[in-house]
Amino acid sequence: MIVEEIHILPTDKTPEFIFNPEGTIKIRGRGLFGSENEIPEQIINWINTYIRHPAETTYVTIAFEYLNSFSTTILVSILKKLLHVTLQTKKLVIQWYYEEGDEDILERGEYISSTIDLPIEFIQTNNNADESDEEAWKECAKMDASQMIEEDEEDEEDEEE
Repeated sequence: MIVEEIHILPTDKTPEFIFNPEGTIKIRGRGLFGSENEIPEQIINWINTYIRHPAETTYVTIAFEYLNSFSTTILVSILKKLLHVTLQTKKLVIQWYYEEGDEDILERGEYISSTIDLPIEFIQTNNNADESDEEAWKECAKMDASQMIEEDEEDEEDEEE
């Protein structure tokens, strides 16, 4: 079964979800789910199909303005499922964006990382959400997995030098 891209628009209580079968997953916005059962079945089905034949590298970009405990539980379940790509000797790269001074969001990410033993790259953005931060997010949103792989390989080459 071929998995197709899904895009769930944000609401005032739920984040935007973009799941691309080429290995790009983006979750951004407010996480104010009222219960653990609110995760869209469409997302669970997509992940279950995707992890059978994942991309060589799966890039997950997370950027929350707010994240309540139910949303954290949902995010953990999504990330745990995505961890299955590493069982197939594939790579999982997670970037967690947080605003400067937003210790709560940073600490949630660090907690998730340590709880499920998952390396996460934490990226601080300007707390004013100025245009440069918005532009950086837009550029990231435009990138497909192949562009991210190229940047990742360039970073690895730089580290080797």
